[in-house]
Amino acid sequence: MNSSSTCLNRRFSVAPMIDVTDRHYRYLARLLSQHALLFTEMITTGAILNGDQDYLLGYADQEHPLVLQLGGSNTDELAQCARIGESYGYDEINLNVGCPSDKVQNNMIGACLMAHPQLVTDCMQAMIEAVRIPVTIKHRIGIDDIDDYDVLARFVEQVNKSGCNTFIVHARNAILKGLSPKQNREVPPLQYDKVYRLKEDFPELEIIINGGIDNIADCQHHLTQVDGVMLGRAANHNSAILTQVDSQLFDRKLPVADRRHAALNYFAYMQQQHEKGTSLHHMSGHVMGLFQGIPGARALRRYISDNIHGSQANIQVMYDALDLVDLKPNSTTEINH
Repeated sequence: MNSSSTCLNRRFSVAPMIDVTDRHYRYLARLLSQHALLFTEMITTGAILNGDQDYLLGYADQEHPLVLQLGGSNTDELAQCARIGESYGYDEINLNVGCPSDKVQNNMIGACLMAHPQLVTDCMQAMIEAVRIPVTIKHRIGIDDIDDYDVLARFVEQVNKSGCNTFIVHARNAILKGLSPKQNREVPPLQYDKVYRLKEDFPELEIIINGGIDNIADCQHHLTQVDGVMLGRAANHNSAILTQVDSQLFDRKLPVADRRHAALNYFAYMQQQHEKGTSLHHMSGHVMGLFQGIPGARALRRYISDNIHGSQANIQVMYDALDLVDLKPNSTTEINH
């Protein structure tokens, strides 16, 4: 099957983020946008093959469309995990070739794979042949001091031979030695022009841009040059951005998601999950960015942080925190466009 089947709309997606895009964050994100494409955190092949698959891969049906991002470099293991992901009902499999942390480098996972385009091609081909759902890749524009468009273009051209037609490109180099993962999201300069040029040189490919995008206006600008945009930290720190995605980027004439209503629905979900054994604290952090820029947001964050820990905490903490925010029902003001 063509790995970049157009059955999924990749015009806007929320980036896979370790310790952020768990099933609880994704549930809240879906309350804010019906059309955003959501990703899991990167999950390594070793974790899936040796760990609790239901815990790692479980999700709520409401999260669709949903992409499973894998970390790995063994073709057989990636193919096996892609099949497992397909059996769990994921809509797409994505290979991480962008994470710069030491841990993944030591296991030949993530950005270091950019130095091995043939291996990446083999990995992609193995997954494409193993499943019937789309298989895509997320990668950097380069690694370390290799800052050459021609090298990037050759990487894309090589990997495309696997049958992969969708490339999500983080428009920064990954500095594998000397910078932390956090610094790698901020220090290497953004080079959007290289991603734009990829689309010019490979018009038949679906090119999605990622890195440093933090508002809807910038999304709209990038979409004049490439096929899709992916937001990462902005969709977490100021998740209210997601309330504008359906109307502004998908031209859907649906009611704009209301932050207060979404919060109340999420609190009900938190209680359901808590009754199944998930700590409220584990789920509460995803609410922190929902009211960014609204009077009382800081008080909400402080109240939750001070009161959600411990065995005596209950869901009323979340409702009490919400009362601290000066947000009228149905208000959609002050969202960063």
